[in-house]
Amino acid sequence: MKRNLSEKEVRKLNSKQALVALLSKEPLNVERGLRYVNYQRKLKKLQVELIRLQTWAINNNERIIVVFEGRDAAGKGGAIRRITERINPRHMRIVALPKPSKDEKSQWYFQRYVEQFPKAGEIVLFDRSWYNRAVIEPVNNFCSSEEHKIFMNQVNDFERMILESGIHLVKIYMSISKKEQAKRFADIKSDPLKQWKMTKLDEKAQDLWDQYTEYKKAMFEKTDTELSPWKIIRANRKTEARVNVINHILQRIPYDKTLKV
Repeated sequence: MKRNLSEKEVRKLNSKQALVALLSKEPLNVERGLRYVNYQRKLKKLQVELIRLQTWAINNNERIIVVFEGRDAAGKGGAIRRITERINPRHMRIVALPKPSKDEKSQWYFQRYVEQFPKAGEIVLFDRSWYNRAVIEPVNNFCSSEEHKIFMNQVNDFERMILESGIHLVKIYMSISKKEQAKRFADIKSDPLKQWKMTKLDEKAQDLWDQYTEYKKAMFEKTDTELSPWKIIRANRKTEARVNVINHILQRIPYDKTLKV
């Protein structure tokens, strides 16, 4: 269905960003081009606010943790990149821990995560976190049912201690449909620049979809508390999800919105 473009929309389309979006896929799609320009403009404004938030954190010795969980291929890494690409890298870290070592397995489960916590004036973003034990580990038999039970009994007290120590904690779960996950896996497998992202766990994710759902629901039921709530971000459309993620972080942390940057 054809429609007449407004003068404002024509100006938006007459930009490098819009042309990239229009020409990136066939057939040409004007609406996609407009959505992309609008997304870029929103993202720029939000990234300015993230700089303001970080400046406030540095000036006031605040400590911030943002936890990212979600289905495989839900867009956690992409959202984290948009959060961090404009802020000062000396005052932030991205933590994506590998599987625990032999020594780490003998320690208190939360210990290796505590060792990554922020110092004064620092933002730490966990690309997966201690919540591995809530969903991924039991589904894939990486922990026993008793270890899972102990985690679920301890995690709320653990997060209460984090918050009572003065650390700001934001928990984000990025949610996609089974169909969208399959589509993204196919894209990853067909792209030489993305194939490294596909793991053995990813290969099993579609077959284990229902088991992940069962443990995910149990996780929310137990750990979505008034003190430390989860924010579920619908992530089938990546650009909208990234905007919503940043908006939520800015809303959850009481930074000084009047700071000059």
